[in-house]
Amino acid sequence: MLNVPTQSFPAPSSQQRISPSGQSGRNKVALKPGHSLMDWIRFAKSGKDLTGLRGRLIEVTEEELRKHNRREDCWTCIRGMVYNVSAYMDYHPGGEEELMKAAGVDGTELFDQVHRWVNYESMLKECLVGRMSTKAATAVRAIIPPPPVTGLASPTSVAPLPDKDSRPRYDWFQTDGTVHLVVYTRRKVIAPPVMCCKMELFTCPPLYTIPSSGCTTVDLKAGVLRLEVLLGKMSYMIHLRLSDEVEENVAVHTAFSVGKIQVSIRKGTHGKWASLGQPLESHNTFVRQKDRALFYRDCVLVSKTEVNHNTYLFRLQLPAGTVMHVPVGKHVYLKALIQDVEVVRPYTPVEHIFPAASKNWSQESDLYLMIKVYPGGVFTPHLSSLSVGDRVAVSSPEGTFSLRPLRDVTNLYLIAAGTGFTPMARLIRAALEDIETIGNTKLLFFNRREEDILWRFELDELAANNDRFQVEHVLSEPSERWTGWKGQVNEPILAEMLSKPDGSKSYVCVCGPAAFTELTLGLLKHQGFSEQELHAFQG
Repeated sequence: MLNVPTQSFPAPSSQQRISPSGQSGRNKVALKPGHSLMDWIRFAKSGKDLTGLRGRLIEVTEEELRKHNRREDCWTCIRGMVYNVSAYMDYHPGGEEELMKAAGVDGTELFDQVHRWVNYESMLKECLVGRMSTKAATAVRAIIPPPPVTGLASPTSVAPLPDKDSRPRYDWFQTDGTVHLVVYTRRKVIAPPVMCCKMELFTCPPLYTIPSSGCTTVDLKAGVLRLEVLLGKMSYMIHLRLSDEVEENVAVHTAFSVGKIQVSIRKGTHGKWASLGQPLESHNTFVRQKDRALFYRDCVLVSKTEVNHNTYLFRLQLPAGTVMHVPVGKHVYLKALIQDVEVVRPYTPVEHIFPAASKNWSQESDLYLMIKVYPGGVFTPHLSSLSVGDRVAVSSPEGTFSLRPLRDVTNLYLIAAGTGFTPMARLIRAALEDIETIGNTKLLFFNRREEDILWRFELDELAANNDRFQVEHVLSEPSERWTGWKGQVNEPILAEMLSKPDGSKSYVCVCGPAAFTELTLGLLKHQGFSEQELHAFQG
């Protein structure tokens, strides 16, 4: 086995660690001018020898890998392939310190903890030194995973399963024209009796509650069904090649109160099936979500609507055989090939209007993403250049946020900067309509100028018509006519706007640029908020 460092990653002092409460966040360092992702793409394609081997590929032993552990001579191994990342040091968003954690060693585990969604093969293909040398056949199999079944998803590491009786299960039934698959997320698990203060016996509640914003993603293509259900930090999957032809049209019905999800599919021809289908890779598995490989499907750009001078609402249509419920607070990844390099970025879905008017707001079939276009960026100019009808790859939902900690919260504070508002949009709706204990939801919205405020009219109108919601706008570059709050996030502003009344329970969500999030979390902790009362969305 290769020598993997035992220290935590990112390190407690790391530029990539916002704070323990950040959960899914990742900080970036300020890159030198001329060292953006696009600059790296150009540099990597310049024809320069980035490996020092003049185009040769070699077999690398562990002993040889350990020799290359310096800033100017840095090799690392990711999934059995060795890369010379010396030239990439100044281009790495996490900084040199983070990259050096994997110098001369197997960096696979470290990479997966922070970058598992990044296509490193594409990013670093000009830095490829060669393959790790292994002697045991088992080691070779570990390094070179088999090709994915039907091209759907790459192999994943499987976490130890929960007790068999506590796992979700599935069943199916049929008519002549339809087939129905039912997933039961709640099991009748009886915990040992516990005495309460009234000397009465009670048992644990059912496990794996389905969030009201949904948690199911179904992809049906060419007779292959892939169903994933997100339950807290866990992922349950059904993956089958169905017994016979079906229409690529899926209906999903969720009974939230009993934890049941039913997927209905029309058969291609009438008749009875002897079985539901043939199990494929990862079928009937229940693993940690972070151990599940990312899965993408091609969506079609339906429209692009201007929100303000540099931000647009992109409407993406899912494929005919796809139903995707994105839980509140979760994000998706968009992937595109830009100058022969796969670039991936996270975005949080919003509703097409704010606040959403329909009670069936989580059942909207299209995906809406509010995205700020940066002229000097890599990914957003590509998105902006897309025409209606063009396709973009979209992942299944990801993220660590859960509504569960909010069930007994009385004061919910949302602190956002710029497009950090996007995860707050659906969270506001959930707080006002689904969580009755929250008596006050307040949004602190930081922007540079008035014209940068997203959905300002809608936010102000909601605050005027709902006494459980407040919004405060703070501008760092206000005009002379601005009479509201001015400045950047600081302790006096937070102390003025956030309070913890006696007998109440507060919770704070933060989202924005990495530096903003890190500073805000530090100020909140200094103000007395505990890590359990804070959540940082990925910025």
